[in-house]
Amino acid sequence: MNKHLKQLIDLSKLDKAVDDFLPEENRINSALNALFDEQKKAAEATEELELQISENRLKIAKNETQLAELSTKLGTHGKRSADIKTEKEMKAYSLEEDIAREQIGYHNDEIARLQKIEDAKKEEIAAKKARIEEIESQVGDAKQANTDALAELDQRRSTYIAQKDELSAEIPPKILNFYLKIRRWAGNRAVVPVKRQACYGCFMKIGDKIYGDVISSSEIVTCPNCGCILYIDENEIAQNPAQIPAQKTAEIIQEGTDEAA
Repeated sequence: MNKHLKQLIDLSKLDKAVDDFLPEENRINSALNALFDEQKKAAEATEELELQISENRLKIAKNETQLAELSTKLGTHGKRSADIKTEKEMKAYSLEEDIAREQIGYHNDEIARLQKIEDAKKEEIAAKKARIEEIESQVGDAKQANTDALAELDQRRSTYIAQKDELSAEIPPKILNFYLKIRRWAGNRAVVPVKRQACYGCFMKIGDKIYGDVISSSEIVTCPNCGCILYIDENEIAQNPAQIPAQKTAEIIQEGTDEAA
């Protein structure tokens, strides 16, 4: 196999290994982030409840004002009763009094209802604040566990990065830049195997000539469909030996044996 192709295959595997640490890092951070999210939501909910209580108190104050006005009106109304002279005036007086008393009853009920709502919201606020305090106590332990886990992960990741940097330094700049250009859009599919005469970057069949070039491995070959760098997979040799020249099959198998040793 072409030396530089082998280097690109190894570099691609190292790049993928480094990238695979990101989901693990996100998983480690997820527990701590979940606590922060819950804490934030609880704080926002508390602020919203306090705002609702303020609005509720304004409604209570409005009802109390109307109650005071109705009480004053009834007091004035009572003084007018001495001036009533006809039955018609008496009926009008009684109707006004009934309406005023009905309105007083409504406002008293409304104030009681609003006060119950306020009490319920205060209980919610107390529960939210208690949960916020509980989260704050959990965050300290979670932060330490998070820091330790990330430190261990960074140590493992740095090993792969060091290997990747060492290998990158051995690859000619022109070939390395060619690989990096493909990797910018192909990601971890920059270098892919060929199986059953199909590119495993786009899963499309490649022509016989390209396939022959891949088998020979004398040059770096890219897929004519997707542009990924191609190489022959050892499993392809074992599964489809008839498609590959016997000499080349032996060479690839020997390479795999040498690597394992």
